[in-house]
Amino acid sequence: MKTAVLVLAALAVTGCMGRSTASSSRPVSTSTTALTISISAEDQERLTKVWTLTCPDQGTLPRPERACQRLAALNKPFAPVPKSAACTEVYGGPLVADVSGRLRGRRVAAHFSRTNGCEIARWNRVRFLFPDT
Repeated sequence: MKTAVLVLAALAVTGCMGRSTASSSRPVSTSTTALTISISAEDQERLTKVWTLTCPDQGTLPRPERACQRLAALNKPFAPVPKSAACTEVYGGPLVADVSGRLRGRRVAAHFSRTNGCEIARWNRVRFLFPDT
C-alpha cells in the first residue's frame, strides 16, 4: 500500500513537472506563421481586400512586425464562438473576413463576421489583422 502511494505521488510530480517545463521553456514560435487575410462585404458590393502576413515581420499587411507581436500575445486568436454562448442580438455590419494559412505551425481557417455581439467581440480581438475596416 505504501509503495503504491509513493509510485502514484512520483507519477503525479513527474507529470506536473513535465507539463510546466515544456510550456515554460519553449518560446512561442512566430516563424511558422504565414497567413492570408481577406475582407469583403456579405453582399459582395465591395471589392475584396487581401493581405498577407508572414511572421516575424513580412507581408502586405500594414505594420507586419506589430501584427506579429500582437498575434503572438493571443491565446487561440482564431477560436470560434462557443455554441453555448449567449450573444446579444446586435448587428455590426456586412463585413466578413477570412484568415487562412498557418499559425505557429498549425493550419488555420477562420471566418469572421459581425452578426451578433459575440462575433463582434471576436472580430475586435483580432481587428489589427483587418486594416481599414
